[in-house]
Amino acid sequence: MTIDCHSTRKYSTGTLIAVEQDTPLMRVETWRHGAGRLPEVIPAATEIAVMLSGRLNVERRGDGRYQKSAAGPGTFWLCPAGIHESCISLSDTMVETVHFFLPPDLLGATALEEWEIDPGAVQLDYAGGCFDPMLNQIATAFRTLRHAPEAGINRLLSDSLRITLAAHLLRSYLVRPASRDEPTQRRGLLDDRRLRRVVDLVETRPEADFSLQALADEACLSPFHFVRAFHRTVGKTPYQYVVERRIEKAKDKLRSRSLSLVQIAAESGFATQSGFTRTFRKLTGVTPGRFRDSAAEQAGVPERNKGVGEAHRKQPPS
Repeated sequence: MTIDCHSTRKYSTGTLIAVEQDTPLMRVETWRHGAGRLPEVIPAATEIAVMLSGRLNVERRGDGRYQKSAAGPGTFWLCPAGIHESCISLSDTMVETVHFFLPPDLLGATALEEWEIDPGAVQLDYAGGCFDPMLNQIATAFRTLRHAPEAGINRLLSDSLRITLAAHLLRSYLVRPASRDEPTQRRGLLDDRRLRRVVDLVETRPEADFSLQALADEACLSPFHFVRAFHRTVGKTPYQYVVERRIEKAKDKLRSRSLSLVQIAAESGFATQSGFTRTFRKLTGVTPGRFRDSAAEQAGVPERNKGVGEAHRKQPPS
């Protein structure tokens, strides 16, 4: 089962560029929209559109309100499920827009109850026509994922982004904002037993294709609750933690000098050597090859004893 997506019925002047994600919990599409008037719709899914490129005027009517906005990069529009939307007009081309489609309850009844929100009382506002930095960051992140080959680790990242998106909507765009008392705000840390189970799982197989659901199951929590509790306890997201552990394991393999960079990339859970190199340099400031050279120099390894990962340098002609 997938999201009941209405995009092909609604965006009659547009061209679908890519589908970044299509699961029962979220569908993400990127569109290029031409100028014109769009048909009326009553969406079964909640939609958030974030324009990444283009400048134009956008008009729309929904939930008894008329909106007109001068849109630029980062402008968003939110239409909750079940809202009759009409009079949608684009004055010019939307060059690139990321559309998120979520189920009406956003996170599921269990997660909402853990956040102390009555699932039956969730009502999002018909908001938009302005810039939201968080939504812009999330949309940009999904655009980046489209061009990244690391499918395994990106599944964990996309799951985390979905939770972040839904949580941001609940914090910022409820018709009646959720209120939680101070004791509730202080709760939510992972206890030692739950944290140890997750850490042991990652340490045993850091290269594995973990989903957010798999890590949350290990902690016996919902994905929504797990992401928040893990970040509060460890100081980083599950995605950041897994990537860092992969790089630390890769450092050990680089020091041993027994494997090529291609082999180390594969054994560290990266689909390509280029993706491994890019992530390694981002976290350490140097490439894997440079790290291996520096480790060899510090260990006093002679040039003739360097491992299979070293490229042979051509000698100048005599």
